[in-house]
Amino acid sequence: MDKKVFGITGLSGSGKTTLIAKLVDWFCQRGLKVSTLKHTHHGFDLDSPGKDSWRMREAGAQEVFLVSNKRLVLLQEFRDSTEPTVAELVARLQPCDLVLVEGYKRDPLPKIEVHRPSLGNPPVWPSNASVVAVAVDAATETHLPLLDLNDTDAIARFITRHVGLEMDAL
Repeated sequence: MDKKVFGITGLSGSGKTTLIAKLVDWFCQRGLKVSTLKHTHHGFDLDSPGKDSWRMREAGAQEVFLVSNKRLVLLQEFRDSTEPTVAELVARLQPCDLVLVEGYKRDPLPKIEVHRPSLGNPPVWPSNASVVAVAVDAATETHLPLLDLNDTDAIARFITRHVGLEMDAL
């Protein structure tokens, strides 16, 4: 199964995660296997101090798997290595039809920018050649295709066409 990869970018608070959740639902309802990859500039921890897995990481384990009959989580420390690239992370994912990537503004993968002019922030697309369309909730001037941020169907169809994802029943 060949993984198609497409990004959603935009400034903080623009609605990237909300859009991705809607897109995941849209694609899954049509029988596709979808994975997501989210980049954050903020530190985060899925672990809790004092728990066994936390103690293992604190003791120096490079990787700790948490596994149950419902899910698996891999906690990996980058003590002496750099953050993996999008391509490296996508290669580690299980087979799927589509990978939706949030963030990674500087990565060259094609992406839609979520832009809300009402927030008063400048758009990302003028300085980012990997943005191939803009999803907005108000009139915006751009040379790129404009998509209605509230029209998940149109955005999903744009992504489908852009990555060459063949679907029998769109």
